[in-house]
Amino acid sequence: MIIVVSGLPRSGTSMMMKMLEAANIPVLIDEIREADEDNLEGYYEDERTKSLHKNNSWIREAEDKAVKIISYQLTHLPKKYNYRIIFMERRIDEILASQNKMIQRRGESADNIPDTIMARLFKKHLKEINLWLLEQPNIDTLYINYNETLDNPESSAEKITKFLQKDLDIEKMMQVVDPNLYRQRK
Repeated sequence: MIIVVSGLPRSGTSMMMKMLEAANIPVLIDEIREADEDNLEGYYEDERTKSLHKNNSWIREAEDKAVKIISYQLTHLPKKYNYRIIFMERRIDEILASQNKMIQRRGESADNIPDTIMARLFKKHLKEINLWLLEQPNIDTLYINYNETLDNPESSAEKITKFLQKDLDIEKMMQVVDPNLYRQRK
């Protein structure tokens, strides 16, 4: 089994990876992308996930581990493995605000796509990927709300423990949830 943490960018996937790591679940990360002002606790990524559509043979390294894979790449997971996906949900307006702030901080030029159009595209993608997930016999999915996790980390940790069918340290998982990192509130 491979544990996948997924969702839209800026939806709380790094926080979830940190929760799993705190519960002694090995995480597949490469530490290339270092912590910065936008993710003070680190990104918990493996760069190979960004090109999963070109090469997914390395995914075998994630067996019995957790790996973060953005929702746009999920359809490229090899069918020969079983996956438990923890799919992070967050309000679209907060995701957009967080992305915009990150782009601004990095001095990158914005793509000039209005937030209303981006929100519509994100919602369309989420609808499509959720339908796709339902159709996959080798994938079980648990949806975890970022905002609710900040308000009640114990409840989310308990849901994850039950979903993964593992005896996880709920206290340690709760300790890594830091509401002070919730900066783009809507």
